Amino acid sequence: MLQYLESPGAGAASGSASSLPPSASSPRPPRPEKVRHLLYGSLPALDRTIKRLHALGYAEPNDWSNPIPVPPNPAEAGQGNPVEIWMVILTKTVLLA
Repeated sequence: MLQYLESPGAGAASGSASSLPPSASSPRPPRPEKVRHLLYGSLPALDRTIKRLHALGYAEPNDWSNPIPVPPNPAEAGQGNPVEIWMVILTKTVLLA
């Protein structure tokens, strides 16, 4: 499960010395780990999401794979005109402390 930490200013308001758990106060060298992101959706939705992640400074648009068509789900066949679903992939190395 993910553990979320309070913002640095939050501990000062409550009188505690630090908002970090005791284990986080001992310095550890960060270690790299690869994370793979998969985005599924229509081409316009994928394009907008990639541009937003770029605007946030997370990933360059050229770091994503070319769109890959996803085969239609047989359970959804015959439900009118389904939107074509595509997938793009990004593998990013993040530093874990």
